[in-house]
Amino acid sequence: MSILKAGVLYFTLVFGAGFVLGIIRTLWVVPRFGTRMAELMETPVMLVVTIVAARWIVLHFAVPSTPSSRLGMGCIALVLLLLAEFGFVLWLRGLSIRDYLATRDPVSGTVYYVMLAAFAVMLLLLRQNVLRLR
Repeated sequence: MSILKAGVLYFTLVFGAGFVLGIIRTLWVVPRFGTRMAELMETPVMLVVTIVAARWIVLHFAVPSTPSSRLGMGCIALVLLLLAEFGFVLWLRGLSIRDYLATRDPVSGTVYYVMLAAFAVMLLLLRQNVLRLR
């Protein structure tokens, strides 16, 4: 059960930050720099948010350090993120999944998909001490 709770919290923290940054990006950054540049500028911030959220959850919850537990948390969070993205966000923007995928910029879209993979495995990377933040 702690894996489920930690995965849900991980999703909530990262999605919440992404939602706020998405509003800022859409309203203020896109008009000045364009969609591709705005999304690429947001990426490093979201990477830091992902690392900090993953690290905080690992340190503050009794999450087993086994690869299956950490990857399970990441996958739970990823599934919730995709459900939120394809459900709530697309509904809010009035797009179908097909329209959404067709309108993704090839460069920033690819970076986004890589970030989704990083989001899913970040807890595992922390477990294996790939990322040391002290």
